[in-house]
Amino acid sequence: MESRHVSPYFAFRRGKRHTLSRWPKLTATCDDLTHLLLSAKLSRGPGRDTCAAPSLLRSTGRRVRLRRVLWDAGCDAEGIHKLIRQELKAHSLIPAKSGRPTRRWPRTRYRRQMRRRFLRKVYGQRWQMERVFSRYKRRRGSALTATGWMGQKREAYLRVLTYNLMLLRCAA
Repeated sequence: MESRHVSPYFAFRRGKRHTLSRWPKLTATCDDLTHLLLSAKLSRGPGRDTCAAPSLLRSTGRRVRLRRVLWDAGCDAEGIHKLIRQELKAHSLIPAKSGRPTRRWPRTRYRRQMRRRFLRKVYGQRWQMERVFSRYKRRRGSALTATGWMGQKREAYLRVLTYNLMLLRCAA
């Protein structure tokens, strides 16, 4: 998300080459059938999703019964696989690509399973999450109007709520 309404192109044309070192980053879980955002967490970017994943997955697991979790390679960690499979009793589908590229097989149990039998056809449905974020930004906008961190958090969570309400209203 953007922390202000000025487009990068406009700032470049005005000669202001201001680069943001921190920005609001929304990490969310989504249902692939209804496209509802099940759980969301706002943090300061840049950063890896691995930090927000455990709390996000646990809060989603409290709300709905998870059957399968698709996540991008940024969350490829044995701890995440253990959380999904042992604690949430779901199947994890995360490409085993973290770290430097190598020909060696992963040494840990679940990452090795991901390398051995990765369901490409099922993982292909992860594009729906990208579609959800694209629709979210198109409908709700990508720039937050609040200037303080607490205000940005409130605004981002309110946008997630209104996005879900819009989907529910359209479905009815």
